[in-house]
Amino acid sequence: MKILVTFYSRTGNTKKVGEEIAKILKADIDQIIDEKDRKGLKGYFGGGKDALMKNKSRIKYDKKPESYDLVIIGTPVWAGTMAPAVRTYLSENKFEKVAFFCTYGSGFSRAFSDMEKITRKPVATFGIGQIKVKSGEYSQEIEDFCKKLMK
Repeated sequence: MKILVTFYSRTGNTKKVGEEIAKILKADIDQIIDEKDRKGLKGYFGGGKDALMKNKSRIKYDKKPESYDLVIIGTPVWAGTMAPAVRTYLSENKFEKVAFFCTYGSGFSRAFSDMEKITRKPVATFGIGQIKVKSGEYSQEIEDFCKKLMK
């Protein structure tokens, strides 16, 4: 099975988890780049507002997701949902099979259901708090998620 792990990451937490998933699954990896400046407080609050308003972003990425059997898509949670760059990515592409993961500060309420509305039902989902990511206490949870994907 040909697998792609793709993600958007503002602070590096989602990237860290995505890279670990890709390593375990021996998958290709691709990072979604938001062309809008999301740095600093202005970027943080603007990103939250854009997520809440369901706005899209201009993005760049390298790999063609339609050439993969499974695409695992990661997002930070902003205002309870996916980042605008991920919304754009999901809207621009067609997927054979998808799985979702997210990193969050205080919960991921509707992130996965919002992602599913744009694409399709995921084969698996995985959410992890940023405190665990920063402490590195998530290896077993990622392994469990990867095992679900391989069934």
